[in-house]
Amino acid sequence: MLSLVALVEDKLAGNGKAAQRLVLLAVLGTAFFYCDALITPAISVLGAVEGLSIMDADMQRYVVPGTLGILVALFAIQRRGTEKIGRLFGPIMVLWFVSIGLLGLRAIIHTPEILTALNPEHALRVLLSHPGVSLTILGAVFLVLTGGEALYIDMGHFGKKPVRVAWFLVVWPGLLLNYFGQGALLLSRADDRHQPVLRARRHPPDCRS
Repeated sequence: MLSLVALVEDKLAGNGKAAQRLVLLAVLGTAFFYCDALITPAISVLGAVEGLSIMDADMQRYVVPGTLGILVALFAIQRRGTEKIGRLFGPIMVLWFVSIGLLGLRAIIHTPEILTALNPEHALRVLLSHPGVSLTILGAVFLVLTGGEALYIDMGHFGKKPVRVAWFLVVWPGLLLNYFGQGALLLSRADDRHQPVLRARRHPPDCRS
């Protein structure tokens, strides 16, 4: 960001006020970047570790210490380079996306009504009848999309082809099936919308049906 501002400053030679404003924007943008870089890993790991409390409520006490331990371990090995981290986490991530995709597919098979969500009429109806909620939803979607800058970083390390293969063959299908599966689970277990995972563990779908 600072480099881009330096390039723009060359085009604004002699305009001191505009250059000062650009520097201020660059500093603010860099501050936002640091904040995002610091809070994103913490929130991601914390959200994952909080899943322990779904399995056992007594595990809640270990959420914060466990999160801190994982973050310290991740940052400790990060300096060893992208290749070693990729070799360590690559197989784990493949197993993860395949697992959540298969679990989502199972829920979709038991509740295929969730596929009606592909009809854009539902989104349009929500947009017109609940504009405030729609704005919040669109904001959440945009927040998810902003994570795409990580793909550009990975492209710099691995090139375009590996990133495209990993995304279209593993990540995107796994996430799509899982999100539809979560919706299918909520449709079949609408009486427990706040803890759908816990509900599924206690009352798994009847495979005979």
